Amino acid sequence: MPKLIRLPFALGAAAVLLASAGTASAGPDATLSTAAPAKEASIFDEIWSWPSIYKNNEAEILNEIRFVGRFQVDQYNVDSDLGHDQDWIVRRLRLGLKVDLFQRHLQLHVETDIDPQNDNPAYRRLTDAYLAWKFSEALKLTVGKQGAKFTLDGATSSTELITIDRSNLANNFWFTEEYVPGVSLSGKYDHWLYNAGFFSGGTKTPEFGNFDAGNFGLASLGYDFGSVLGVKKAVLRGDYVYNQRNKESTFTRSFENLGSLVFMLDNKNWGLSTDFTRGQGFGSQGDAFGLQVMPWYNITEKLQAVFRYTYLSGDEPNSIRFARYENTLTGGKGDEFNEIYGGLNYYFYGHRLKLQTGLSYATMHDRANDGGQYEGWSWTTGVRISW
Repeated sequence: MPKLIRLPFALGAAAVLLASAGTASAGPDATLSTAAPAKEASIFDEIWSWPSIYKNNEAEILNEIRFVGRFQVDQYNVDSDLGHDQDWIVRRLRLGLKVDLFQRHLQLHVETDIDPQNDNPAYRRLTDAYLAWKFSEALKLTVGKQGAKFTLDGATSSTELITIDRSNLANNFWFTEEYVPGVSLSGKYDHWLYNAGFFSGGTKTPEFGNFDAGNFGLASLGYDFGSVLGVKKAVLRGDYVYNQRNKESTFTRSFENLGSLVFMLDNKNWGLSTDFTRGQGFGSQGDAFGLQVMPWYNITEKLQAVFRYTYLSGDEPNSIRFARYENTLTGGKGDEFNEIYGGLNYYFYGHRLKLQTGLSYATMHDRANDGGQYEGWSWTTGVRISW
């Protein structure tokens, strides 16, 4: 058995210092239940108003110009039967601009991904680069490079994850490049919500890709049973992706058909999210199945506990990839993965400023016996800031 890993204190201490700057409610979001908004504006309200360099909700043409971005830094420790690794990384650093026009019906969003640790120059790629026209709550048209949203964690922004990172289910089935050129329609009507899109799956470039290696279609339909069950939210959603078989595509994973059944329950102070995903592979990628179960509980207004169990199985050897930090110890793959994760989140200013820490125990079975057998622990602590 691997030896016990060390708790990364450095980031935790830095985040505690931030608490002395003031207090604020956790803020509205789709996952964390919060108390009523504070009567008086906090120091955080003032700070987070600074990126808005122009705002006029009454204007007919230009309503707001806002600098946007996110900064996420991790300190990780991995201890396993394959060895030990620890380091800190800038997990994500993005900078961009949002412009709202015509009574906020039209939005221009351009954002860049920056890697100051490894890239020279630091610019890596465009993430969002799109125009979106919102006809109503029931219909929004988005054209350009945008997120392809499917699976539980794949459809959740990295700024709103309640675990330190996306699950290994999303890492295996979801198209982890995430931002892909395409066109989509999305919206909500009564208790229904939907998203449908057509995207390029070609060879990727830092900008819009080469449009030369197939396409994929995405359809997602959900219904919120919250009012029926007497809870804040109870969304049952089905996602389906058809991806053209093309081994040259580097925007996508090698799955031709993907189906995901997602359930998200929010009962204000506690909740549960689940994901059942099945993928039909092609080429060297075998068919695979994944299960994710994630209950959470709000201990206080700001402190949240979360648990996650993830199971992945492939019908062929080397069908399953490792999660991010296990990959620092092995480049192998396996055919059956199990993970148990327990974490705590402290929300200084909702999802816009939070400290997250999580301990996980994972195993991988590798019947091909070519480097994927694994048993180990990992502990990751991270600060998440978005504006």
